[in-house]
Amino acid sequence: MVASRNFLTALSGVLASAKLTTAEPTNAFRLDVRAADPCAAIANQTWVAPKDVRACFASFPLDGTVKANTIEVVNKTFAFHTSVNYERNAPAPFTEQVHEDVLADLARISGQSYGNELDFHIDLSRSVKRLNDGHCAYINQCYDSLFVTYLPTPLVFLTDETGNQTVHIAPEAFDVAKEGFKDELDVWQNALPDALKGKLSSLSGARVLAINGEDPLAAVDANAQIAGGYQGLSTRQNGFFASYNSAVTGWTYIMGNFAQQSLPLVDAVTLTVQLTNSSEPQTITLPYRSRISKSAKQWTDSASFRQNNCVAIPGTNGVDVKYRQAPVPQGIDTRKLRLDVILDATPLQNIALPPELIPRKPLAGSTGVTQFHLLDDGKTGVLALGNFLGGTDQTGLMQDLITGLQNLKKEGATQLIIDVSNNGGGHICVVNWLHRIIAGPKDTTEPQAALDTAARDGPLAQLIAQAVAKGADPDNNLMYNSANWKSANSTPFPAGLINGVQDAFSQRLGDECLPFDLDPPPEALFDTKKVAIVSNGRCASSCSLLSITLAKKEGSKTVVYGGRNGIEQQYCGTVGGQSSDFSTIDTEIKTTKLKNHTLAPPDFVSNSVFGITWRLAFGVENTEEPEEWQNHPADVNLPLTAEIVNKPFAIWTQVAKDVLQ
Repeated sequence: MVASRNFLTALSGVLASAKLTTAEPTNAFRLDVRAADPCAAIANQTWVAPKDVRACFASFPLDGTVKANTIEVVNKTFAFHTSVNYERNAPAPFTEQVHEDVLADLARISGQSYGNELDFHIDLSRSVKRLNDGHCAYINQCYDSLFVTYLPTPLVFLTDETGNQTVHIAPEAFDVAKEGFKDELDVWQNALPDALKGKLSSLSGARVLAINGEDPLAAVDANAQIAGGYQGLSTRQNGFFASYNSAVTGWTYIMGNFAQQSLPLVDAVTLTVQLTNSSEPQTITLPYRSRISKSAKQWTDSASFRQNNCVAIPGTNGVDVKYRQAPVPQGIDTRKLRLDVILDATPLQNIALPPELIPRKPLAGSTGVTQFHLLDDGKTGVLALGNFLGGTDQTGLMQDLITGLQNLKKEGATQLIIDVSNNGGGHICVVNWLHRIIAGPKDTTEPQAALDTAARDGPLAQLIAQAVAKGADPDNNLMYNSANWKSANSTPFPAGLINGVQDAFSQRLGDECLPFDLDPPPEALFDTKKVAIVSNGRCASSCSLLSITLAKKEGSKTVVYGGRNGIEQQYCGTVGGQSSDFSTIDTEIKTTKLKNHTLAPPDFVSNSVFGITWRLAFGVENTEEPEEWQNHPADVNLPLTAEIVNKPFAIWTQVAKDVLQ
């Protein structure tokens, strides 16, 4: 298969847990065990203090074999990641943001001692995050988001009528907390001091004067240094704040990195705030609280915690497709299932957008990630698109898009807003389909709407391709099977020396999406110059591909809402040509009988995921350089005010007025 299940599903399967004693322990014995065993102390609890989760996580000494295995898998898989040498010192405008020699980091980590496995994980994870590449991430599901750590006070960044910008607790914060965290709300209510005790709602909308005694923007910038995922500083800054997304389950609320964290590393925060309608500052300290993930497997003690959550599971490593128990169904063209998806240690949570913020009256055909609306002006249609996966049914999502856009046209829409806030990507061919049906048949959409690409051409990649050429993949399942490619032309990628390091890439590859599974309309649905792409900048992977090609090829407008004055707002993140991960690469290696080669990574022994960019995309304007390293400044930076923040319909109305008129 082209895509690993690790990109598409939550944890699946678990190895047999250690057998427990058959004797039923007394209550006193249970208490003694829980006191001595920090993992037993948090077993079967929904909410706990971060320090208690940390005590469990930090109780495991670093096993030298696990450390060596993890580093070897990551190191050898980096040979397939297209951007390793570019990321040593990225071209402008990202030179200041991406300058990481990750292979040197791995060498340092290999020789360094750690007090426990958690410390090792944090160092390795953050080293990879410093690449600021949304496709390239190391995640250990024993630690990352096994517990998600929250505050009930998500923040927003507002601009007043004079242009002055300030940090505030989101106006809707209490509404979000009372619905999303109703079973833990009393802990935060009782943590408030004196007259504020039990009045958590009074914090909503308050101006934040200081975070832990410092300017709030210092906390924003500190988070941007470790957040990863996006080359642009502006986008990592914006991720600190609350926002929204149209998800499969409906409109969801994104808490932001201040109020939602993937590791339990912070116990509390001290805020100096100025309440709404008050001139007096007040200082409060709120505890972070950690909630167990639904994907966690239950445990009773450290041994069962480790066995159930920390060792490799089905899907962690690749398989020889010859022995796959669920072969690709006949008639499915794997070339058209290419993915470009951001990999994040903090997955989207099912926290509902408060009802008063949800856009009213969606049009018929709105479902899941595709929401369609007509603004009050009667001419501006809106497509809110949360990702390019939908329910992972590619053809179904394509049908939803064409049906919804045609309905907008029938309702009188002559211009279009595409809201891609927090869109993490998905099926590349859905991107090409959406571009084609909006723009119509023309030289920028046919024979392909996407970008030419190239894969890294290292020694092991060459051996895989050679084995496939000799018949190792008769059913055309593998990425390295040339039957799954289209050649744009025979021009080699002009790589040569990249930051002083010799590198090699494949010939230029074209797009494999045509012919589409559905028939596109014979004419454009919209004038692309009357299309605006709107987000908080957190539009990644396939979403970046759509934004870039519509903006640079078709003249569509790009709008980023929020963001700090004086910081150029990037309208998208890493584009790439196709993302992948270790388990998918491992399947290529095992199917071609190369697992015992010295260049081949071993199997992970831990419950880990490692993502990479497998195909690098050529630029639109500079066709000889990767699009990933070219500038993507938004045409318009829309300030967020208290009247429109996290209100999609209000944001769209402002965009229609300011950008599309």
